[in-house]
Order: sequence, then structure tokens, then C-alpha cells
Amino acid sequence: MIETPYLLFLGDAPDQLAAKVAQGIKDWRPQNAVGQFRMEGCKADVGLKDLTLAEAKELGAKTLVIGVANRGGVISQAWKDVLIEALGMGYDLASGLHNLLANEGDLVAASQVSGGTLHDVRVPNVQYPIADGKKRSGKRVLAVGTDCSLGKMYTALALDEAMKEKGMKSTFRATGQTGILITGSGVPLDAVIADFMAGAVEYLTPDNDADHWDIIEGQGSLYHISYSGVTLALIHGGQPDALIVCHEPTRTHMRGLPDHALPSIQEVADLALTLAKVANAGCKVAGVSINTQHLSEEDALAYMAKVEDEMGLPTVDPFRQGAARLADALANL
Repeated sequence: MIETPYLLFLGDAPDQLAAKVAQGIKDWRPQNAVGQFRMEGCKADVGLKDLTLAEAKELGAKTLVIGVANRGGVISQAWKDVLIEALGMGYDLASGLHNLLANEGDLVAASQVSGGTLHDVRVPNVQYPIADGKKRSGKRVLAVGTDCSLGKMYTALALDEAMKEKGMKSTFRATGQTGILITGSGVPLDAVIADFMAGAVEYLTPDNDADHWDIIEGQGSLYHISYSGVTLALIHGGQPDALIVCHEPTRTHMRGLPDHALPSIQEVADLALTLAKVANAGCKVAGVSINTQHLSEEDALAYMAKVEDEMGLPTVDPFRQGAARLADALANL
């Protein structure tokens, strides 16, 4: 187990999106974080107190969590200087990057001297099967998006919270490093060998009670050139009974792909549903989730009303308004 509380390491994150791991922990498990550590030039801020390693240690921090998800997941030498210092002060390290802590000889050596533990969240610890497509009992809902990093995990967590408040049976199923760090379990799907990704999702969402909902954390986007593969594995391995389409209306292009415009909500709904019906012919699009963090209250409400009118589906910002209407939509399927 990764020991809490955490000090969230934002490093030299170039923008707010790059710190999505730290932001997710702060928003959903604030009791687990004593503060944030930012290096010179950091352009992200998750709204926690800036602390030095020593200050956070005095407040009880046990683990320095790399809260940055940069493109390619690289640990720079500048980061290492801080990480090695932290190990020497008695911290454990936790990371969800593709660049594993355990593959960095200097970090391993420092941990051996200090007795600290290196936690690589993005390492599959199960030998997952190849998907067989057999129908499983229970129900499943999957968040799909017009882009990466726009609120699929937040939608799933908010939906799980709303369903539990209504007395519905539900379980949030983490498929990425942030979700795993928040909940303590899941499948690091983008680190699973491609042939086994859909099987890993089947493993993650096994047979369950007929009225139980597995809420599957979405990843990537079917329209994102870099990360569409992981999305399709979730759609086919998850065999969802319902889809929630997620969108961020102020984006001008796909994240990291300036030459690729975002698809429309309708395009994503149509394509995702077509592919979902390959695994579950009864799948339906149940609602729309809009990330309105960059819109005023008035503009957000107007935009969501417009989408709801066009799509004929309940449309909410589940983090800003709650996901009760999405939960009701699932209950009525």
C-alpha cells in the first residue's frame, strides 16, 4: 500500500493539464495531500499550499507523489535531484509515469540507502487474459470523450458518488494512474500489452449482481491519433450497457495534436455506440458530461442547455453540478 498523506510533486509542469494526476488527488482525496511542491518555472497550481520537502515532512507527509503526466512520461534530471533528496529525508516515492522509478539506477540506489519504497503504479501486476467477449452479469457504463484529459475520470467518480447517494449499487473501476492513486486499485490499462488490454478490462469488470453498475474510467479518445487504441479496448472489453459522452467546449484542437480539430459530441456518440454494439448490442448513449471549468456559470448553463436540446440527452457538468441526472438516466435504462 502507498502510505498517506502525500506531498504532491508538480515539478516544472508546463500547464495545468500536465498536473492532472495531482489535481485529481486534490479534488477527490484532499485528506490525503498536505500540500504541493513546485519547481521553478512550474505553470500548474492545484490550489494546495506550496511546501518544501522539510515543511511537508513536518506535517506528516510520507510519500512524494509525482503528480505530473507529461507527454511520454519522462523523469528529467532536474526532477531526480528533488526525488533523491526526498528519499534521503525518509519519503517513499510514487509515480504513474511510463518512465518507471524502478528503471532509474540512481533512484533505486538512493532508495536502498534510505530504505524508502518506490511505487510504480503503471506496472501491471496480473497476467491478464485475452478477451473472450462472453456476456457477464451486472451492468457497466463507460465514459468516452471527444479528446484526452477532459473529465472522463471526474465524470465516473462523480457518477459513482451520485449512484451511492441514491442507494444504487456501483463500483468505480480505475483504468489509469490517477484513478489508481485515488482509489488504491485498478488496471494501468495503457501499460498492458496491446493483445491483452480488452481482456484486462474484462478482468476488471467481472460478473456481478444484476442491478450492480461498474463505472469504468475512460481513457483517450477514438478520434485521438495517439491514444485511440486504449479507448477501443475499453469499449470492447468493458461491454458497456451505457455510454456517457464527455466534452470540453473551449478546446481548439486535440491535446498535443494542433493539426487535429475535436470531433463533435454527436460524432463521438455515433462512432462509440457503433463500436460498443459489437460487444453489447443493447448498449445505449445515456447522457453527456460537459467540462465547463473555463466557462462562466451563465455561459455554462446556456451551453449545456443547447447540447441537451440537440442531443436529447441529460447534459450536466458532474463536478460542478453533481451527476444525479446521469445516475437517474442509468436507473431508467
